[in-house]
Amino acid sequence: MPQAGPAPALRRILHISRPVLWINALGTGVVGMWLAGSLWRWEALPLLLWLTLPFNLLIYGVNDVFDQDTDALNPRKGSLEGARIRSTEVRTIRAWVLVTNVPFLAWFAVSLPAAALGWIALYVLVFVFYSAPPVRLKARAFLDSLSNAAYAFPLVFVAYALGETPVWPAALGLMAWSVAKHAFDAVQDIEEDRAAAITTTAVRLGPGGVARWSGAWWGVSTLCFALVSTPVALVNALIAGWLVVRLGRDPTPDTGHRLYRHSIAFPYVAGAVAGVQLTLALYFGLYP
Repeated sequence: MPQAGPAPALRRILHISRPVLWINALGTGVVGMWLAGSLWRWEALPLLLWLTLPFNLLIYGVNDVFDQDTDALNPRKGSLEGARIRSTEVRTIRAWVLVTNVPFLAWFAVSLPAAALGWIALYVLVFVFYSAPPVRLKARAFLDSLSNAAYAFPLVFVAYALGETPVWPAALGLMAWSVAKHAFDAVQDIEEDRAAAITTTAVRLGPGGVARWSGAWWGVSTLCFALVSTPVALVNALIAGWLVVRLGRDPTPDTGHRLYRHSIAFPYVAGAVAGVQLTLALYFGLYP
């Protein structure tokens, strides 16, 4: 039984928000600010705060609420890789999602330009209906993977929020990268998804097919990144190539699971290369 009191409850909500994956939203938001031409802009603070616990609780909390059946079969759930919730927690999760997100979204509605609001609205809708019926994109082969292009949207709406033009090669490259990574990471869940009659891209293509699908999208992302930063493109190509070759040589869900920890590290490594390069360029006045 869970412990009573605010501290255990907060730890539980934090666990559900998957802190190890916050980099996908928060890191992208920070890079979006840097690509807009500033190491720091106070106007970006509300967006960056929202991209921590509130937004991640929104997407992963909704996911956990509607994935209870498949999560019960998934041995990864209940660890750092994701929570396994109880049906009695559903109302609490919904309440926390509203309490943490509504104030931010209300502030954005009155303070941000229309272009930023449109991309934020699309960002929220894609991730909510990734898990929620009746759309439930995660159960629709190819749409599940393609919808994860939304992970790149902070590169767009942060720029618009700061009155700047998005760096589209970087945004499009990250969209392609996210499509690839989603399918690649889903390989480890093929058996559980198949047992629950969920036809994901990974279930439809199989591990070998995912190696080709993800390899193609990571190739597109490398070409896009090369238009912005050669070092980032090279790092992206090296890591993606290694992951795809490893999966292609032993195309099984077990291989996907063994490679998952390296896949989690992928955005940290590539993001660090991009971040260091951008930070130095901004500091020395080499980036407009």
